[in-house]
Amino acid sequence: MIEDIQAAIPLGFFLAFMIGPVFFVLLETSVIKGFRAALAFDLGVILADILFIAIAYFSSFQLLENLSNQPGLYVFGGTILAVYGFIIYFKKPKKEAIDTKQLSAPKTNYFTLFIKGFFLNFINIGVLVFWLGIIIVVGPSLDNNTNRFIVFFGTMITAYFVTDIIKILLAKQLKNKLTPQAIIKVKRFLGLILVVCGTVLIIKGFLPKDKLNPQQIIDQIEEQTNH
Repeated sequence: MIEDIQAAIPLGFFLAFMIGPVFFVLLETSVIKGFRAALAFDLGVILADILFIAIAYFSSFQLLENLSNQPGLYVFGGTILAVYGFIIYFKKPKKEAIDTKQLSAPKTNYFTLFIKGFFLNFINIGVLVFWLGIIIVVGPSLDNNTNRFIVFFGTMITAYFVTDIIKILLAKQLKNKLTPQAIIKVKRFLGLILVVCGTVLIIKGFLPKDKLNPQQIIDQIEEQTNH
């Protein structure tokens, strides 16, 4: 259980820095309308993520049951992550996503901001693909256990939310540093991470089960050291 939590926290942090419309609107909302408004928007985003996780989990449950012991699972999940990484790497940021000076500050309606956050995230099919890839990849390591899934993704969402709160508090500083060139660099870096992770999983899918096993590699090194 502790290992699941430790593995989920970095993924939650990584998710919080996925550059996209939600990322920029969250910063804009914080700068223009304040902390509570940005928090309401972010809660809507998180609700959409939770719904996507549920959809991805139940739609892939049968797949996980059938393929949990087969290498095709890693190839499939790795391909999803790698393709998503390539899309992030090569897709150019839209001009309107970079220009954050055009918003006005109308009267704050927290419920409207909550709904806005929900739908802005929900209409992005790439988010569903991302969660599907994560579930397919981590499913075998969680033994397809529902309780472990809840702990893992609950921790991941919590880490994501805490990171978002920090982003909201530092919105003005972050906004000033997010030049078009910086945005492109961050997106490409995140894309490369996904491509590398996806490639490793694909390779693992084509290798015997006893390969690419970190614990086994460590044991072999210790044995050689002792000799």
